[in-house]
Amino acid sequence: MNAPKAKKIDKSLEIHGHQRNDPFFWLNERENPEVLQYLEEENAYCDFVMKDTEELQEQLFQEMKARYKEDDESLPYFFNEYWYVVKFQKGKEYPLFYRHFKSLENEAELMLDVNEMAAGKDFYDVGSFSVSVNNQLAAFSEDIIGRRIYTILLKNLETGEFLTDKIENTTGKTVWAADNEHFFYIRKDETLRAFQIYRHKIGTSQEEDVLVFHEEDETFDVSVYKSKSLEYIFIASSSTISDEHWFIPSNNVFAEWQVIQKREDDLEYAVEHYQNDFYIITNEGDATNFKIMKTSVDQPSKEHWKEVIPHKKETLLEGFEIFKDYFVIEERTEGLLQLKIIDNSTGKSHYLPFDEPTYTAYVGLNLDFDTEVLRYGYTSLTTPSSTYEYNMKTGETKLLKQQEVLGGTFDAKNYISERIWANSRDGKVKIPISLVYHKDTPKSAETPLLLYGYGSYGHTIDASFSNVRLSILDRGFIYAIAHVRGGEYLGREWYDNGKMLKKKNTFFDFIDAAKFLISENYTSPKHLYAMGGSAGGLLMGAVMNYEPEIFNGIVAQVPFVDVVTTMLDETIPLTTGEFDEWGNPKKKKYYDYMLSYSPYDNIEAKNYPNTLITTGFHDSQVQYWEPAKWVAKLRDLKTDNNILIFKTDMKSGHGGASGRFESLKEDALEYAFLLKLENNGRN
Repeated sequence: MNAPKAKKIDKSLEIHGHQRNDPFFWLNERENPEVLQYLEEENAYCDFVMKDTEELQEQLFQEMKARYKEDDESLPYFFNEYWYVVKFQKGKEYPLFYRHFKSLENEAELMLDVNEMAAGKDFYDVGSFSVSVNNQLAAFSEDIIGRRIYTILLKNLETGEFLTDKIENTTGKTVWAADNEHFFYIRKDETLRAFQIYRHKIGTSQEEDVLVFHEEDETFDVSVYKSKSLEYIFIASSSTISDEHWFIPSNNVFAEWQVIQKREDDLEYAVEHYQNDFYIITNEGDATNFKIMKTSVDQPSKEHWKEVIPHKKETLLEGFEIFKDYFVIEERTEGLLQLKIIDNSTGKSHYLPFDEPTYTAYVGLNLDFDTEVLRYGYTSLTTPSSTYEYNMKTGETKLLKQQEVLGGTFDAKNYISERIWANSRDGKVKIPISLVYHKDTPKSAETPLLLYGYGSYGHTIDASFSNVRLSILDRGFIYAIAHVRGGEYLGREWYDNGKMLKKKNTFFDFIDAAKFLISENYTSPKHLYAMGGSAGGLLMGAVMNYEPEIFNGIVAQVPFVDVVTTMLDETIPLTTGEFDEWGNPKKKKYYDYMLSYSPYDNIEAKNYPNTLITTGFHDSQVQYWEPAKWVAKLRDLKTDNNILIFKTDMKSGHGGASGRFESLKEDALEYAFLLKLENNGRN
């Protein structure tokens, strides 16, 4: 079977006096039968190329699935007189939401069976589930396409009946007012930007809903949330570099919204409430790694802010949790998350002890103010996800739940994790790399290694456990994460030096990390593989263009690769809100820089690694046509005989298939691709 060949239709794109020809531009015609035919041809070709791995894919899928406890349930949490639990039943793909009145010993009340809601649908996702203050009504949201556009529905928990209320085109989130008659929700515009906050009254139609906030600046998105104290409802409007928050008392939905601090360029802040004060985490006053302030509810603007936790150059403040007698801070120092406990009465502080070389820890769900117990999470490359309770007064730690790994073969002692540091080509930094491998896996030029990367939006890829990953670790792979610039692993400057006109640092850091692993004899180019998704797919496309010869295979998941064309089109979801991440190409300096690295625009007639590219036809974050065009152009220009396959899930979006286990088939395909290459490489 020959590889598909997309037809070419010249399309001239011009700006700043510069012309580009995009012969595959037509692939963005979602309803065009020829586009659908091309995608199906690529799917058929992918199946053909991977035909010899069908048994392996099924084996991988079954062993991945077998590690999960099918009849699992979440850790219960208590809130407003009820214990809440989410359960999974054997043989079912979707969760069931339960609650118990006052005691877990009391009979469980089934609030929602998502399996029933998803019956007969190709895709189904519940975006949120929230219960009214009087515990009588539940608002939940559903997406049946995969485009992250949710419809909000209501259920009477006392009668089991669904209300007639139906609210469409939302982000899915609902925030209940204290009166049990109203809630707030967020609408999306045609580019899927969250831009309006509405108030809904139970029992009325969506047409009667009241608009309470409209964000007209297309670079800002809005959100709505309730304070932990439950006393205030906040609206947050945020861009990459600026925030603005408004508030009303939760018991008065008709109150006038008050601003905490008007937006300013480069002023970021987030707010929580305790007693008579707002606590604010902010970068105000050049606090690059953030500091914590507080101010009276009556005088919330920044001239009244008083410092509680000062800025530290070497430590990034990521968040905080307020209790009656304690204050808990999430800090990141030298890449590792730490939890700092402060006694409000004495001012004394201490850290929770974590001793693995690379891990992640985080504050969990803590809804109770008046408690001395902190619930927190911990995981590492060798430790399954775990939830603990820590008594902040006595220092006692109790394990509440740890992710079970079934199948009878997993023992954490059989795996080794490390953190090493590679030199960057600019000589300015060292790039952290987290690794994990089976104790019987040697480090050598013959050892396969999968290097993962992301590096955008300040999003940090921490070292965490993966059930799925065991399938390649147990087959002799080393797995590594390159913590490249563009994330916030080493603080806010680490992010700032991997965005806008410094974006290439992200790509070069990944390449330098790969070369370091080769030089240190962890692997070799014949056995080195790379993987990344979304903006991490951009990373994959860029490193393929820069130095294709150091990778034997690349997996690019839902890749953002047509950077210039997408960022010039403000009708595409997310574009306007990301000018502070990538730059606005309508300004020539950003256009020129973006054009110099955009993967699609820099494909050349040369050899490329073996490549698997995946997407979802309904993807709302990265439109399917970006990877489709990229594949078509690669096929047209590449000079090698290496594998290039493209898989489009015609039923899903950015997050892949819905359901608990269906997405494992995507993992199985990716791992089978890597193992196919690796086995061929050994012949």
